[in-house]
Amino acid sequence: MDRDRIAYIEIDDLGYLHIGLGLKKFVLIYRTAMEVHWNPEKQTFYSPKPSDWTYLDWYNHILKVVKEKCFCELYLTYETKWVNVLEDLKSGIIKVQIKNGFSKPIRRLVVHSIGFLSL
Repeated sequence: MDRDRIAYIEIDDLGYLHIGLGLKKFVLIYRTAMEVHWNPEKQTFYSPKPSDWTYLDWYNHILKVVKEKCFCELYLTYETKWVNVLEDLKSGIIKVQIKNGFSKPIRRLVVHSIGFLSL
């Protein structure tokens, strides 16, 4: 299975969640029919605006679709940029990555962002 780092996570002015990657592009992600889209201008995955699901739900869904349908695991790094993301969402995303087994690449990120590390 391939892996790619998450370069940035953004909530744009229209309320869409964007996940920008380090290297890979997934222009055909719409073919999965899972409501995950690719923004060709920003080169990001994006979700519909949250209604029934939260941003964290959409984040988890995007990672799951990319892993199961595109065979690529996405992970945070210390260099991941956060744009217009509230601290509680950021903490939730980091906790999801730790739970999913990506604690080593983001160990310093957790200590820096949250001030502690609880695995």
